[in-house]
Amino acid sequence: MAHSRSQSSHSQPQPESLAAYSLTGWEISFLDPLRDHRNALIILNQPFSFPLLDRLWHSSRWHACADGGANRLHDLLKDLDGKDKRHLFTPDLIKGDLDSLRDDVRTYYSSRGVRIVYDHDQDSTDLMKCIAALVEDERAERHVEQNTIVILGGLTGRLDQTVHTLSLVHKLRRSRKRTFVITDDNVAWLLDAGEHRIHVDHTLFGPTCGLLPVGIDSTILTTTGLRWNLTDHPSSFDGMVSTSNHLLPEEPIVSIKTTKPIWWTMELRPLAPIQGPPPQ
Repeated sequence: MAHSRSQSSHSQPQPESLAAYSLTGWEISFLDPLRDHRNALIILNQPFSFPLLDRLWHSSRWHACADGGANRLHDLLKDLDGKDKRHLFTPDLIKGDLDSLRDDVRTYYSSRGVRIVYDHDQDSTDLMKCIAALVEDERAERHVEQNTIVILGGLTGRLDQTVHTLSLVHKLRRSRKRTFVITDDNVAWLLDAGEHRIHVDHTLFGPTCGLLPVGIDSTILTTTGLRWNLTDHPSSFDGMVSTSNHLLPEEPIVSIKTTKPIWWTMELRPLAPIQGPPPQ
């Protein structure tokens, strides 16, 4: 892997001219269920832990399972520490081509009144279909702020599905303000061209992080708050990729300036269960 600390080992090409971009602030508040949120959670057909699900679920107002994601939700909760907790986590929607949804799972959620929607469109993935359903629901709620989308899964398992997630979020930046992808290992999202200030809770994230030039030819990066910072440094798949960088515990904010959209990822520490009853 190419590390950011290698930047001083050779002469650098002249950086692209940075225009006066707007400054965007970022805070990962959707892992705190006690805060007031307007998040939409979409569960994909990949493994996840109960502590992560519990936090994301209770910080979201809208919950959807993309086809086989309903199997994952059902199976995790059916016998959790000897208890059936399925009734405490009833999704608003299950949508997709339903080729992965098991009959017993369909029967259970149908009995709970969950909306199960078959969409045969082969030009869209189950994730895309769930996002389309969210957009429809948002349009039905007039004069309401756009939801933050939190995608549970999408960065593990099959490589083609991971690349699809990266591609979809890359394109969504044109219409959505905030879309995050999270697993038990990491959280990631796209930073559009411009300047960014990321507030880091070091009890939840670290130590590793990375800046990944996916979907672009190259970008010019300047950072502060990292162990190995960059200053007007080019990044591309043909050149330097800042992987395995480190967050600094004494730095609460990471600043990033980029001339092109770039993926930012932080390692997620093991989560403790929520203390006390979840908010109603």
